Amino acid sequence: MKVRPPIYLLSPLAKKDTIPLPMITFETVSDSIDFSRCDTLMFTSKQAVVTAESVDPKWKTIPSIAIGSATKKQIERLGGSVIFHPTHFYGKQLAKDIGYFFRDRHILYLRPEKVSFDSKKYLRESGIELMEQVIYKTSCVMYTSDKQPPESSIIIFTSPSTIHCFLKNFSWLPSYTAVVIGESTKEHLPGSCRYSVADVPLIDACVEKARQLQNGTL
Repeated sequence: MKVRPPIYLLSPLAKKDTIPLPMITFETVSDSIDFSRCDTLMFTSKQAVVTAESVDPKWKTIPSIAIGSATKKQIERLGGSVIFHPTHFYGKQLAKDIGYFFRDRHILYLRPEKVSFDSKKYLRESGIELMEQVIYKTSCVMYTSDKQPPESSIIIFTSPSTIHCFLKNFSWLPSYTAVVIGESTKEHLPGSCRYSVADVPLIDACVEKARQLQNGTL
């Protein structure tokens, strides 16, 4: 009987039928948020929303742009309002969409210390001067070599940071298969590795894609 490859999930969240191997931790780096000049907030991750809630719950009084379905759900779960949820999550098209609908708005981007996409640059090209405040940062969790996933494992990456931290810990084996949450994460994979992109940018969709690979139905 053929042994099915294990699925490793590198997100801080555990999911059924996966082996948890969290790669990042979060640290709040601000004790206040300056809302004085903005009338719209922008979030690109669930963690940014959770961090904003812990720093200053007044964020909920300001309408939000939510990048990604999981971000939108987190905003609404905590009582905030989403006025725009773009269909394009990446690159210049995202900036064009925001620029078209929000040219007269004063947007504050509550963000992590490191980002994979320079929103400010592209929005400036679309006529919007984006304000930014860093409210949290990520750090790598470090592991000993005995924690490295075995040959032929399926490894789920939920952000560019999870890729960078994985490669700080372990070497990439040619027999691995990566499942990534979206196109911007895919760009950070090691060259020539095998990969599959989730149908939608959600962890559950990544897990479903990994199960299909595990069962040989993809």
